[in-house]
Amino acid sequence: MAVDKKGTKQIAANKKAWHDYFVEEKYEAGIELAGTEVKSIRLGQINLKDSYCSFKDGEIFVRGMHISPYEKGNISNKDPLRVRKLLMHKREIVNLFSKTKQDGYSVIPLAVYFKSSRVKVEIGLCKGKKLHDKRDSIAARDAKREMDRAMKERNR
Repeated sequence: MAVDKKGTKQIAANKKAWHDYFVEEKYEAGIELAGTEVKSIRLGQINLKDSYCSFKDGEIFVRGMHISPYEKGNISNKDPLRVRKLLMHKREIVNLFSKTKQDGYSVIPLAVYFKSSRVKVEIGLCKGKKLHDKRDSIAARDAKREMDRAMKERNR
């Protein structure tokens, strides 16, 4: 959990999204949560794997985001996989919707973090990677790791 100078504290990151997609643009969105869900997020009990965003009636929703039930919450606990509404400006939603309909883009949650006391979701406008693109990015990452290792050995 990283804390930077702007008062943001990252809770969860979707590493699989960076592996499976090219991220073209990033947006910040608020999320509509229940009180016990916020408490569960504070404990880090959230999983973004296989989550995505969908549009309905001019609103944007996140699906597949798993927030474990808060253990001290009783009847106020919600379904862990329920659909949650994202809070964005209307023009941003319309812009994202038009790009996903025309150009074959997807909207994927990349990270969840606290900004002061509010829970924010970083979503990305993403284009899917083909298998050879994934292999190229793995090869580039391995080459960078080898170069860093060699530089570290040389500087000793």
